[in-house]
Amino acid sequence: MWARTGTPLLLLAGAASLVLIILLLVVHELWLIPLLVLALSLLGLFLIFFRDPERAPGQGIVAAADGRVLSITPEDEGRRVRIATFMNVTNVHVNRVPISGYLVRVEDRGGPKRPAFSPDASGNSQKRYLFGTPLGLVEVVQITGMVARRCVAWKGSGSPCRKGERLGMIVLGSRVDVVLPASRVRPTVTVGQPVRAGRDTLAEVRA
Repeated sequence: MWARTGTPLLLLAGAASLVLIILLLVVHELWLIPLLVLALSLLGLFLIFFRDPERAPGQGIVAAADGRVLSITPEDEGRRVRIATFMNVTNVHVNRVPISGYLVRVEDRGGPKRPAFSPDASGNSQKRYLFGTPLGLVEVVQITGMVARRCVAWKGSGSPCRKGERLGMIVLGSRVDVVLPASRVRPTVTVGQPVRAGRDTLAEVRA
């Protein structure tokens, strides 16, 4: 299964590859071979990048993105904790809802395009999702990097959301933060740990 955001690119690369194969079989022009290799390479890249596997939700508060935990940072004088996940190009880039609730609003914020692994990347151009949940307000933040330029939302303000449900993706991107009320949760991951969106637990609810 593939993310619908990638459908136009997949169709374009697939059609170009098919046309070039037919031309090569008909006219036998060797100069077509590099073009065919390029088209097939792009098709393979898009198939990897836009893949969207089915997943059953995990326990507790789950990861919103595939990748590795980049940082776990207290903020707002210790009232909140931000867990950042860095995605490389081979990760699944579909982002998921970390906890059931409803989407209060979606905000776009402009900013620079620093590398997503940089400590200053939290000020980059981003899309912020604010959820009302039984724990209080929870945020998911899609953050662009130097290459990633487009955050895609598949949910709108006022939408009910289930844990593990598809939320959106960053095209060619890069970092997703989950911001939680620190008094209500206990992070269960460590920096550098790999996680999978919707499946792996980021934090447990405190008793």
